Amino acid sequence: MPNSPRPRAFCTKLVGDFTSLVGASRADRWPREGVAWFNLAVLLNEVDYARPESVAEALELLAQHDNARALAGGQTLVNVMKQRAASPDLLVDLADLEELTPITVAADGGLELGAMATLADLIGSTEIQERRPILGEVASRIADVQVRNRGTVGGNVCSNDPTNHLPPLMVATGATMTIAGAGGTRTVAAEEFFLGVYMTAVGPGELLTKVSIPTAGGTGDGFFSVTVGNEGTGIVNVAATVNGEARVAIGCVSAVPVVVTSRPDDDSVREAVRSAGLDPPSDVHGSGAYRKHLAEVLAMRAVAHARSSG
Repeated sequence: MPNSPRPRAFCTKLVGDFTSLVGASRADRWPREGVAWFNLAVLLNEVDYARPESVAEALELLAQHDNARALAGGQTLVNVMKQRAASPDLLVDLADLEELTPITVAADGGLELGAMATLADLIGSTEIQERRPILGEVASRIADVQVRNRGTVGGNVCSNDPTNHLPPLMVATGATMTIAGAGGTRTVAAEEFFLGVYMTAVGPGELLTKVSIPTAGGTGDGFFSVTVGNEGTGIVNVAATVNGEARVAIGCVSAVPVVVTSRPDDDSVREAVRSAGLDPPSDVHGSGAYRKHLAEVLAMRAVAHARSSG
């Protein structure tokens, strides 16, 4: 049976841009018909684009368009758009909002992470290394250097992909999220921020502007994960803090991080995880039973590390 013809898209804009770049005489040497061949399945739908210069302008744009989405580093959103899982009418690019990038020390000694701070910023921050080094350590394990240079704190937590590293870490450390909207700002505890797969407490017309991490104050932190490959998708992620009591947040086993507390010894931690009623999904990377086993093992390791670092 003969092969079916390949789908073809002729892009007049591409030809026009090409002509303007190389000049008509050189462009004429190239055949116009068939200049652009595309895999239509990975092309983005048509979308409007705006690049505000202030948070106030960004909020105004988001409020004016029901199907607008904020674009941070784009490491998740663009891929989701390619897969047709999301199709916004307007992308509001936050790249120029320098007010959302700083990493600073709060008056109480805690850390304040701008939502547009990149993962690379976390890794290189002196303030983080001195006060809560676990943040930089976990950021360094996310994907590859290209993603870490583009991906942001806000993008990672607001996408709330259950396999992401930061949501369980934010929950375990007791982080607080600051959300801005037309009516002002509000704060939401990390444990209440994550609502479901790709769902958070950031509503239509709102922006996450800051993540506040409380001072360690003698608290030890730990994080362990099993991923697909060295820097790949998480199979199970576990973050823990210990300050007398162990607080454990388990990722990749539910739509949102699952929190358990216990005494910080292995037997107590294992029993707390077993009693949490975990029902993780099965997929090509691991069965639900395997993920339950990993949750117990990684929780004990994370707590042990937190115990020794406090």
